[in-house]
Amino acid sequence: MATYVVLFNWTDAGIKNFKDSPSRVDAATKELEKDDVRIKSIYWTIGPHDLVAIVKAPNDEKLTSALLKLGAQGNVRTTTLRAFDKDEFTRLI
Repeated sequence: MATYVVLFNWTDAGIKNFKDSPSRVDAATKELEKDDVRIKSIYWTIGPHDLVAIVKAPNDEKLTSALLKLGAQGNVRTTTLRAFDKDEFTRLI
């Protein structure tokens, strides 16, 4: 499974209901798991992004599909970064 860092920003709808964010994460976690995408950890943050998650997915296509479905709900927009641990990066170079 590949590792990704996903940066989330609330949309206008998402910020209006920010108090629902923890329950939305629980619901999103269950939905993402249907696409074999796993949230390993998630953090609410200050700064330019509202949440940051470490996510595992089988490949870029599965993750993209799952995040498009999540984004279509209208509460968040995402930016995705593929992450490599030390061993993976060493194999690349």
